[in-house]
Amino acid sequence: MSTNTNLFHVGDQDFDAKVLKSSKPVIVDFWAAWCGPCRNIAPVFERLSNEYEGKLGFAKMDIDEHGETPGRLGIQAIPTLMIFNGGKAIGRLVGRQRYCSCIS
Repeated sequence: MSTNTNLFHVGDQDFDAKVLKSSKPVIVDFWAAWCGPCRNIAPVFERLSNEYEGKLGFAKMDIDEHGETPGRLGIQAIPTLMIFNGGKAIGRLVGRQRYCSCIS
């Protein structure tokens, strides 16, 4: 992971402060180290975090280290990407997706 400050890790303890109370929308990648599709999307997620700096925050949450928040949000498969704005979940992508060539 780069030194990009727009891409950050969150845990159960700071999820509300860093994601739900953020002044800008935040997309959260719920992932695990053993998940192949999670590792596959990581470089794209990092690149997008650079491109959208100042407009959209990018957070990663390891579900093996932090289980309370994914449980509360109904995360049942990974990777799951969720977009939060104004303290509310406004979008969700679950599982392996086929991405267009514009972001691969």
